[in-house]
Amino acid sequence: MRVFVTGASGWIGSALVPELVQAGHQVTGLARSDASAAALTAAGAEVCRGTLDDLDLLGSTAAASDGVVHLAFKHDIAFSGGFQDAADADRRAVETFGDALAGSGRPFVLASGLLGLAPGRVATERDGLDREPAEELGRGPQTRLATARLTLSLASRGVRSSVVRLPPTVHGQGDKGFMAFLVGIARDKGVSGHIGDGANRWPAGHVLDAAHLFRLALEKAPAGSALHATADEGVPIRTVAEVIGRHLDVPVASVAPGDAAGHFGWMSGFIGSDAPASSTMTRELLGWRPTQPGLVDDLDKGHYFQTA
Repeated sequence: MRVFVTGASGWIGSALVPELVQAGHQVTGLARSDASAAALTAAGAEVCRGTLDDLDLLGSTAAASDGVVHLAFKHDIAFSGGFQDAADADRRAVETFGDALAGSGRPFVLASGLLGLAPGRVATERDGLDREPAEELGRGPQTRLATARLTLSLASRGVRSSVVRLPPTVHGQGDKGFMAFLVGIARDKGVSGHIGDGANRWPAGHVLDAAHLFRLALEKAPAGSALHATADEGVPIRTVAEVIGRHLDVPVASVAPGDAAGHFGWMSGFIGSDAPASSTMTRELLGWRPTQPGLVDDLDKGHYFQTA
C-alpha cells in the first residue's frame, strides 16, 4: 500500500516506518523540520513537508494514499499549557482525513491513549465506546476521547477506521517518555518514589510491539476496531520504583499524596493512576503477539540509566 504517516519521525513513527517498509509498503511521512525529513529519507520513506495545520495538504495526501496512520500530536504545546489547542488541532486533522477517505473502504488508524479509560479496573477494548452526550463539547482529555470515537464512527462513512490505544509507557531504547522522566526525578531527588503504597498499576508495551500492531491494524483491522497495544496488563508503580532505585543505588520511598506535586512535578497527575488494561481481544482479532521484553525486563537492561 501507499501509506501516509503523520508523526512518522516520532517515537512510535520511527519504529513503524521501518516496519512498514520491510513489509513492502510505500511510506510517505509528514515532516515539519529538516531533521525529521532526513530521518524519514534514511528510513526509506518519501517526505511530505508540512504540519498538522496544513489541512489542505493533509487531505490531498490522504486522498492519494491507500491508507493513513495518524500518530502526530502537538506534544510540545500540549505539555506547556496548550493542551486544548493541541487537542483541537488533532480533531481538525482527523476530520480532514475522514472527509478524504470517506466511501473508499481504505484504512485509517489513529493513535490514542489508555490512561483514564477505566480507572481502578482492567480496561478492555469494549470500554470507551459509548459516547457521552456532553462529550463533543468537552475540554482537554475529553476532546481526545471524542476524537477517538469520531475515528471509530468513520466506519459508517465507508472508512476502515481503527484506534490503537497506547499504554502510558511505550518503552524501549531511546524512550524519552514517562519512564525516562521517573529515572530523572529519582536521580535528581536521590530517592525513587511512588505514591502511597505504590500498588497502582500501569499497562505497558514495547515500542517495536506497538509498531507491529499499527501495521496489523492498517493491513487487516475490521472497520470500527478499538485495539490495545498492551503487553504488560498492569505493572505496579512500586515495582518500577524498586527497579529504578536498584539501578541508581538510591532508596525507594513512599511519597504522600499531598507531597506528590512537589516530588513528581507535572507527572504527579499521572503517576498515582491505577489503569491496568487487557489486550486479549486485540490478540484474538489480529493475531498480535508481543515478542519484546516487558517493562521490568527492559528497565533491567540498563539503557534508561545511561548518561552522556
